[in-house]
Amino acid sequence: MMRYENSVIWITGASSGIGEALAYALSREGSRIILSARRSAELDRVRNNCAHPGKVQILPLDLENHDQMTQLTGTAWSFFNGIDILVNNAGISQRSLIVETDFAVYRRMMEVNYLGTVALTKALLPRFITAGNGHFVTVTSLMGRFGSPYRSGYCAAKHALHGFFDVLRMEHEKDGIDVTLICPGFVQTHVARNAITADGSPQMTNDDATARGLTPEAFAQRMLRAMKRKKFEVYIGRGEVKGIYLKRFFPKLLHRVVLRSQVV
Repeated sequence: MMRYENSVIWITGASSGIGEALAYALSREGSRIILSARRSAELDRVRNNCAHPGKVQILPLDLENHDQMTQLTGTAWSFFNGIDILVNNAGISQRSLIVETDFAVYRRMMEVNYLGTVALTKALLPRFITAGNGHFVTVTSLMGRFGSPYRSGYCAAKHALHGFFDVLRMEHEKDGIDVTLICPGFVQTHVARNAITADGSPQMTNDDATARGLTPEAFAQRMLRAMKRKKFEVYIGRGEVKGIYLKRFFPKLLHRVVLRSQVV
């Protein structure tokens, strides 16, 4: 299988979890990496732990600052005189019942997870078109294909990402641009702990399903294989992946299975 030696790969959400593990895996292959997230100190830590810190650049980024994406993309491009792959990995989750959730929580879910990702992608897209190649790798979720209680806003934003990137692939395949959608199940990250609740405050606790999920390192290896094969869409997890097929063929059965499951 191909290696990403000297490929330029920009990772958002790189300060922890999947993004951090992917950065380490890519650095071992000799990739040139741009790390983005809101926390500069954590990005420094990740860079210092990479196999080749000298080939890693840091670019703090907040997905809610949509108007800064063109400027940030120019800065990212200048680090290595180009970008081969953008990994859209940053985002936040939610844990609250619809009837109890402030509308502001739904707005933030879309502003960060959907519109922030779209803004960054659109800022980079013209450069990929001019270069005649590029690869968008977007981390969505199994929740981008089926729903689960307490995650209504998160599910909606992830479903929206699937719609946008499926169309981007159709419109720009002719320009040499690839799109891969990565759909995680449960992974041992801080996603549940950092999830926002009905009033917008963080949950601050983990859940058993997340704690029992794949390690970020195991997930990153499977994600990397999918990227290299330029898969259109891949589902990475354990038993929860079966929900994809139940949704397609037995939606009422999936409904009953999810309601019987521990979802918080």
